[in-house]
Amino acid sequence: MWPPAPPAVSGGAADAGRTEVDEALLARFREQVYERVPRPDESAGPSPAGDGDGGSPPIAGATPLVDLTDDLLECAEKVFNSDLSDTGITVLGKLDGGILSGSIKVRPAVHIIHEAIRTGRLRGGQTVIEATSGNFGIALGRIARVGLPVLALVSRRLQDGVLADLRGEGIHVMDLDMDICPAPGMKGSREEMAARASADNVRSQLQAMGFDPGPFDSVMDEAVSLLAAQDVINLAKLIARAYGMFCPEQYDNELNVEAHRTVTGPEIDGQIRALRPADGSSHTLGDFEIVCTFGTGGTSGGLARYAAEAHSARPVHVVFPRAGQDVAGIRTRANARGLPLYRPSEYAGEHEVDFGPARRLLRFFAERGRDIGESAALALYAVLLMASYEGGGAQGGSGGRRFVVIVADGIAKYKKSIEEAAGMERQPEQVSAAQAAQAASSYDRIVWVHTRYAPREEGIEMLAASLGVDKSRIEVPAARSVEEMLATGSIPDSLKGVLGGGEQGGGKGGRALLVCMAGNTSMAAAGVLARKGVAADSLEGGITGLPAGMGRSPGEYVRAASE
Repeated sequence: MWPPAPPAVSGGAADAGRTEVDEALLARFREQVYERVPRPDESAGPSPAGDGDGGSPPIAGATPLVDLTDDLLECAEKVFNSDLSDTGITVLGKLDGGILSGSIKVRPAVHIIHEAIRTGRLRGGQTVIEATSGNFGIALGRIARVGLPVLALVSRRLQDGVLADLRGEGIHVMDLDMDICPAPGMKGSREEMAARASADNVRSQLQAMGFDPGPFDSVMDEAVSLLAAQDVINLAKLIARAYGMFCPEQYDNELNVEAHRTVTGPEIDGQIRALRPADGSSHTLGDFEIVCTFGTGGTSGGLARYAAEAHSARPVHVVFPRAGQDVAGIRTRANARGLPLYRPSEYAGEHEVDFGPARRLLRFFAERGRDIGESAALALYAVLLMASYEGGGAQGGSGGRRFVVIVADGIAKYKKSIEEAAGMERQPEQVSAAQAAQAASSYDRIVWVHTRYAPREEGIEMLAASLGVDKSRIEVPAARSVEEMLATGSIPDSLKGVLGGGEQGGGKGGRALLVCMAGNTSMAAAGVLARKGVAADSLEGGITGLPAGMGRSPGEYVRAASE
């Protein structure tokens, strides 16, 4: 039943004293989830003292550790025209794409949920809520099958496949469109109005799911402040407190780190020591450099702590995409700063890497049948750069440097977009009003795209004058069609004649300029079109960013959409 009944004891401070354990839920969870993921082998004792693994017990249900060296060397030569054969590097991939839920995120999710059930903080039927970029939410969806409803707070910037997987798990998805724009005529700054409108949207979605909006109303002002700061992480915690839900708090939960310190680290260490190279040598995790991307900081933090404790080593290299690049929930370095689990003092190095070339590496590995996702492609490309520019023998002596790359998930969620991206002539761009006006003749159509608002006649005239075009060139499709496109990642038939439908869609050719209220919805729409082979750019700042609109109330030139 949705929504679930409120728990007997509410969340927050009252929840801290709960000690009653739902034994039936705990038994189901252990049987159906916990025992299907990597975990300490409770039937075995710790390793003998002196083995250099901190006395950790063996790990049951380990995921594969495979040699990717030959593939990376071939990719370097054929894709990037770089010969790394004399570097002597070794590259092992820790493949978590085949794990329950399909990503490494299930490790901390299981650890956190298991501890919450075991200590009585989480009981059957209680809603679990979390802000997620996809994989953690998908992991919670598998966990939900034991009787824990899941509400995921997500943005529309998710990959099509990730959003489909979330919904396929039966998760209730709350779409936080940070470009929801203020209602016409509202007082205050554009940012304040947008935050207020976003909070109203959250309230509407909670009510549509069957929740009483009263508890949210009681924290509305705090929700507006969080949305103004685009702080979805703490918004999830706020809703959890208001409704007595359980929030895993993956972004600042030390159990996220502990899952990797106590399981992933010993697991990789044991697998490395089990390898027997042709020369008869043996190694431990302390002889390798670990390369991973940064989502929450749990993987990097846990592996760094394990290596420090077991081997007195600092081997973890953390890889970030360049500023402005959106890579499968991986944070840029700027967005990682300030998160509690971002601890650069524990890392061997930090690397900002361009995802453009990494995408080419991803396609190469996919064509070779390697099950790696976007974050692993970024990490592998970072290894390629380290081997190219920093030398192959710095860490491993005559044998070359040795790397373990964390392959956090597989290709399935990204394969469609990769295939479609291969045929694109040019990625969508944000263009200023001046740039758009200068290049107006190169756009065969100018299209308004928003899910809630449409321009008034005054707005169409203002936009046309700003771009130096006749207002007849501006098209305004139905808002619900735009909403359908953003929600499904596909171009509805009702939009193919306006926006185009790719080579097979029968729509218009050429390139479109998309315009919305503040520039975010149009950029999201341009991304959907690009994945379908339709060329489009986004007007930076939207209609409210035009000089002619500065200082004016949006209500003067936009209205609520009637369709």
